[in-house]
Amino acid sequence: MSLEKSVEEKIRQAIANGEFDNLAGAGKPLNFDDYFNTPEDVRMGYSVLKSNNFVPEEVDRFKEISELKEKIKSCTDEDEKRKLTKILNERNLALTLLMERNKRKK
Repeated sequence: MSLEKSVEEKIRQAIANGEFDNLAGAGKPLNFDDYFNTPEDVRMGYSVLKSNNFVPEEVDRFKEISELKEKIKSCTDEDEKRKLTKILNERNLALTLLMERNKRKK
């Protein structure tokens, strides 16, 4: 039996045994926001690191920036919106400096 057929058979057995029932996130769309917010040239490396529970500082900063943008969109208080925008600008600058520093290391 070929490897492909063996794998297909294992999958069929797992389905028949209900092993794929009640999986976390079942029926929910996949969220690729973090993936597409990560620069294309480092996506693969970051994916490998993430699958091993290591998240680089840049990824955390991208996520924080994305969350700040969402907060600004939904904010109705102008003073709060200005504060959030100031924080967003600071985070963007910090990320830019971090990315530049990492480019120089290469």
